[in-house]
Amino acid sequence: MSHREPHTRTEPNPGTVMGMRGCRAAGECRSERPGHRLHAMQERLAGATASKWVDAIIVEVTEDGFATVAEFASDRVRRVWHHDAFAGAIVPGAPVAVHDVYGVLAHGDRRFSVAPA
Repeated sequence: MSHREPHTRTEPNPGTVMGMRGCRAAGECRSERPGHRLHAMQERLAGATASKWVDAIIVEVTEDGFATVAEFASDRVRRVWHHDAFAGAIVPGAPVAVHDVYGVLAHGDRRFSVAPA
């Protein structure tokens, strides 16, 4: 019978859960995982599938990149995350569109990759 070592206690790290493994500064991040830099193909596919955009309004944005989004056409409220906290461009009350398939949040001419939170 083998000897089993107990697991060490883990500390909560919400950034790791959201895909920030190895990322410390948003400006230096080159990751194209959801919620990081918008991949060109992701942006192109989202633009080509216009029927999957959902109009919404920003309810809340936190400094750590979480945004609460309320859809216009339904009672659905969702939370999304972006590594750079939307570069300060998204504020409560801002009209946005969220792509249901490709994880893109649009505000005016700006596009952000988002991860479901």
